[in-house]
Amino acid sequence: MLLGCIADDLTGATDLAVMLARNGMRTVQSTGTPKGPPPDADAVVVALKSRTIPAKEAVAMSLEALAWLKQAGATQFLFKYCSTFDSTPSGNIGPVADALLEALGADFTIACPAFPTNARSVYQGHLFVGATLLSDSGMRDHPLTPMTDANLVRVLGAQTKHKVGLVPFTRVEAGVTSVRQAFVDLRQQGFRYAIADAVTDTHLRTLGEAMADFQLITGGSGIAMGLPENFRKAGRLKTSEGVDRLPPASGHAAIIAGSCSTATLGQVEAFKASHPAFFIDPLALAKGRQPIDEALAWARPRLGKEPVLIYASAPPERVAAIQQQLGREEAGALVEKALAEIAVRLVEGGVRRLVVAGGETSGAVVNALGVQALRIGPEIDTGVPWTMGMDDRALFLALKSGNFGSREFFRKAFEVLA
Repeated sequence: MLLGCIADDLTGATDLAVMLARNGMRTVQSTGTPKGPPPDADAVVVALKSRTIPAKEAVAMSLEALAWLKQAGATQFLFKYCSTFDSTPSGNIGPVADALLEALGADFTIACPAFPTNARSVYQGHLFVGATLLSDSGMRDHPLTPMTDANLVRVLGAQTKHKVGLVPFTRVEAGVTSVRQAFVDLRQQGFRYAIADAVTDTHLRTLGEAMADFQLITGGSGIAMGLPENFRKAGRLKTSEGVDRLPPASGHAAIIAGSCSTATLGQVEAFKASHPAFFIDPLALAKGRQPIDEALAWARPRLGKEPVLIYASAPPERVAAIQQQLGREEAGALVEKALAEIAVRLVEGGVRRLVVAGGETSGAVVNALGVQALRIGPEIDTGVPWTMGMDDRALFLALKSGNFGSREFFRKAFEVLA
């Protein structure tokens, strides 16, 4: 193993894994820290469910994953979080990064969530979604991690006890030598972190090359774009053909959507226009399991005819009203548990092609299904591949971050796997 990765949620891990596979690394994704020997792979991505849990627990989980990856032979490590930096001022990115740096004996790293292909860019330390500041985007209404500040120097600075600096656009645009000198300058000034600007894929590759000797890198999946080439130049990686090839798929098809992001809401509406769909009302769930039973009874006669959609996704005003009645964390946990149970029952009923929308929802579903490791397959939309569970069920999963994918993502997913 060359590269060991720790991701703070499941869909983010998948996003990173497909980035590495696309660039020629044999990549395996695990659900939680593996217990056995390492797989035959160039990179392993350990998917944790640590984004919104207490920081102390997130640190402990991340250090456990790091210890396993070190023992498995990885020589460089990547802490992956969302390209929209989903984290509150008291959130987990800073504490986890601090702990990983200390455990590795490293004194400096960068933070770069940019993913220009998916309309995420960092300029002058500010995170943009397309042409909109993060704080003006739909992420300001995220039910768990509302992003009300686009200044990443300020956001990360509130989470760590160390100084946070900036590698600005002009330094990155000037190339690898300029970036490396910027790292030296910041280190000499006592900075332990640098937000790195990136508005194109070329910038990400420049940053990747400049960090060839870093022990720890932090960022979104885009920052991994240039890392495989470093191993290749060092003679440690051979490009593997067909790393994203999966066996033919069969079985019933279904979609579970729990995300309330703008992208997922659009995907739900697009799919509902021509396919059957069933809405799970969290307020009804709070009164008992009747919505679960009704959803399964609705789905059974439709399975095998066309993909079915079961969703709890709702617009911001509806989410706010639900949270006001049930509590934010309670509402989220209630929906996740219900959708996970529905997914398990659907698989028991013959579903073998399952799309799940939402990072928290995907984590709950995969955990309930007992999927421990995933092979990375073909990409549906940028950052979202099909995967296949590495057990004997031949279960194909597309695990989508709420913010990712085109409006017709659900339709495209089944076309890609056909």
